[in-house]
Amino acid sequence: MPAPSASIHLGVPIPYITSHGSKVARLHMYDWIVLVLLVILDGVLNLIEPFHRFVGSNMMTDLSYPMKDNTVPFWAVPIIGIIGPMIIITGIYFKRRNVYDLHHAILGLLFSVLITAVLTDAIKDGVGRPRPDFFWRCFPDGKPEYNNITTGVLCHGKASVIKEGHKSFPSGHTSWSFAGLGFLSWYLAGKIKVFDRRGHVAKLCIVILPLLLAALVAVSRVDDYWHHWQDVFTGGILGLVIASICYLQFFPMPSDDNGLWPHAYARHILNPEHLENNAQPAFMDRPNSLPNGSPRNSYGLEMGNNNQALDSMEAGWRYQGQDARIPTSDP
Repeated sequence: MPAPSASIHLGVPIPYITSHGSKVARLHMYDWIVLVLLVILDGVLNLIEPFHRFVGSNMMTDLSYPMKDNTVPFWAVPIIGIIGPMIIITGIYFKRRNVYDLHHAILGLLFSVLITAVLTDAIKDGVGRPRPDFFWRCFPDGKPEYNNITTGVLCHGKASVIKEGHKSFPSGHTSWSFAGLGFLSWYLAGKIKVFDRRGHVAKLCIVILPLLLAALVAVSRVDDYWHHWQDVFTGGILGLVIASICYLQFFPMPSDDNGLWPHAYARHILNPEHLENNAQPAFMDRPNSLPNGSPRNSYGLEMGNNNQALDSMEAGWRYQGQDARIPTSDP
């Protein structure tokens, strides 16, 4: 009978590995260029005038809520959705020392937030839904004026305030928060193996915490009368969907056996067929050493600082030890 094949599990990289993160980043140069373009595009979307949806006198009942300051100010959203998750991701890097994980997590996080931002602002400009406090933006003195024929509003408020008043749908605070913190939830789920079927509910609570914070940001937008409930609901769904897509672009499902590390790390380390014509064998007759004299870890992966391996890491060709080969069945 053929011997059963064992599944392959990636081990934790030994901390003394010298990881050339700049080389990995250069190999993703086009991704970083696209990120810059997304920033520019989002800036343009914020400059252009949104669609001014018709607002009649009979619509003011739902648009006459008082103007309030933001409970969560605009400058705090990048801190909540980007800086905070980056700090956690960097902290995990210093513990695990995997440059692939650090680079792909930050890249995925930024893509999640920026794609969400562009979609959110594009929809805002196209829809032009008035905010719940539109009356006071349009008539800051409380004296309404309407067209005698169409009953449409004749605003005499500050132009920039009125412009912002036509950007209710969807909520940018909410979509940004769910994009960044949603990605962080996925990331933590993979790192703490929340779906390992061992029944540790405490792990699930850790994963839910970022989503709870994002939900509180969303609730504040309704409480401040800056958004209707439909705005924050749609913003939350949009941010969470983009976060999920971006995470799964770089990482396996958290329930996967190799869900701890990015796709690139697993593929480039464990696929021996990629090595046949692109790299020299990483093992010799000596069971505990490699051709360059560097030690072998318990997972058979090269732990040395071989420049050729580092130069070709992201291209898919990296040294591999004998113990990490894909098992085959005896005939």
